Amino acid sequence: MTCQPTTVPSPDTFDIPALREKYRIEKDRRMRREGQAQYVRLGQGDTGDLALDPYAPVAPRAALDEELDVLVLGAGWGGIKASYHLTKLGVTSIRNVDTAGDFGGVWYWNKYPGVQCDNDAYCYLPLLEEMGFLPSKKFADGNEIQAYARSIAERFGFADKALLHTQVTSFRWDEGLRRWIVTTNRGDTLRPRFVVVAPGVLNMPKLPAIKGIDQFRGKLFHTSRWDYGYTGGSPDNATLDRLADKRVAIVGTGATAIQAVPHLARHAKHLYVIQRTPSTVDERPNPPTDPEWAAALQPGWQARRIANFHRGAQEVYQFGEEDLICDIWTEINRNLAAQIAAGGREIPLEEYFARREIMDFQVMERLRARCDELVKDPQTAAALKPWYHHLCKRPLSSNDYYPTFNRDNVTLVDVSDTQGIQELTETGFIANGQEHPVDCVIFASGFEVTSDLNRRWGIPQFEGAEGRSIYDHWRDGPLTFHGITTHGFPNMAFIGYIQGGINSSVTEHFGRQGAHAAWIFAECLKRGISRVEPSQAAMDAYVRTYNEIKPDVSALQQRCPPGYFNNEGEANPKWALFPGWGYGWDNFEAMLAEWRDKGDMEGMVLA
Repeated sequence: MTCQPTTVPSPDTFDIPALREKYRIEKDRRMRREGQAQYVRLGQGDTGDLALDPYAPVAPRAALDEELDVLVLGAGWGGIKASYHLTKLGVTSIRNVDTAGDFGGVWYWNKYPGVQCDNDAYCYLPLLEEMGFLPSKKFADGNEIQAYARSIAERFGFADKALLHTQVTSFRWDEGLRRWIVTTNRGDTLRPRFVVVAPGVLNMPKLPAIKGIDQFRGKLFHTSRWDYGYTGGSPDNATLDRLADKRVAIVGTGATAIQAVPHLARHAKHLYVIQRTPSTVDERPNPPTDPEWAAALQPGWQARRIANFHRGAQEVYQFGEEDLICDIWTEINRNLAAQIAAGGREIPLEEYFARREIMDFQVMERLRARCDELVKDPQTAAALKPWYHHLCKRPLSSNDYYPTFNRDNVTLVDVSDTQGIQELTETGFIANGQEHPVDCVIFASGFEVTSDLNRRWGIPQFEGAEGRSIYDHWRDGPLTFHGITTHGFPNMAFIGYIQGGINSSVTEHFGRQGAHAAWIFAECLKRGISRVEPSQAAMDAYVRTYNEIKPDVSALQQRCPPGYFNNEGEANPKWALFPGWGYGWDNFEAMLAEWRDKGDMEGMVLA
């Protein structure tokens, strides 16, 4: 079925300058001078118990003291893809280390009721053709994703080598050994030749630093540590029958909340949904995988689909290209592609982006109108409307979220004027000067995504050559060669949104980084190279070029409300997710492929 453009309001029906001013006012209402300091990590201060794994007991094991070829920090998608590529290149002396109790990363931790992928699963789940697997539906459930992640580790032989429920406490480069010395909270001392740092972007949960959080006598937990013992139900069963006599507050209205709120509302005596900034919530068609479509897929179909999604979500469709994804992520470019095709000619990029901004306003007007269509109470509908540009927050979809606010047992508490809850008391929370008694507070407050590294990684000692700390080295942002290696930290590669090409599919993005790192390390092992790092000159030249050509998204970041895309309102966040290689993803990947094909590792110092 051909994907059609959506019906959006004509730009003649609204005032763009007035909307720009409305966006500014709504952003300013939500700004807090504390920035990232308004949050604390789970495990800090009085939140220690909230960080414990409620899903699997920590199995006792003997401490290890060993040498190995590669240690991979992380067992989420970045770590899985790095280990997969290492294994494919014949490197099998590897271990994944992760604080979780199994593979899957965020899909291990996120077991809240209703958890699903909010990206097209045929793009998001990697290696589908190689694994001979297809997800059951377009937006796969969390349990299915975690089980699939585990199956990749099992298929390629690195599952049983992982050190799970294990926190790295230090990385230290030993120049004499030409190895990393890695210690953990389980008493391990590991000496890998090479390290891949793949902690993910959704690995460290955060809590609002609310006054009185240590005084509340009811139940507290984060959505990534869901307490089914308290709520009833299980990760496979969202019947939360133990909440029938409970008054529950959920803090946050992002991707997690829009999936969990409908389930909480069906079972709780009363539910308070505490919102600082509303999300965009489109409809969510989620059909099962069509057997006829699956049977007709040709080899290479997933790579083509991922490339199509990337152009639709983040770059520009090729002239006449069809949208294969057909959801909220690709709507703006799909509508523009239809307009351009109707005009019968390609247009210059400058004109394209001018028209794209107008289409952004049109799509947001459509999404705001959904609130009036689906929510009966006008005041609640008005509070749920998102006043910002489309990609200022993660685009979301749900068929149940807005109708949930028509229930008598659900109250939306908008805290935009106070930028959050004012205080927790022994028996409830105070918002907008009013106390609400509750039995349970659930934090759907997300993860440390773009905050400072020492907040996100939680590794106290991380020292490269000459004892230099990575936190000092990257204090003002990343300094890399190809977005993957850095001078002063030999035999180490990094996976994440750092300083390279950016792909709209996080698993494709991390996977390509893992493949590049695996190639470097496998080549070093094959050639007998014991030390590899980029030269200072090569790193400086790459950083200079990257900064010269990277897209300038600062204007958009400054117009967006505070969130993890702009690290709670920073004008130029140093760990922003999306500024990438200015010539585009395909150009970046071609550059790295050419570099590997030359074989001399130009720019690297080899010993």
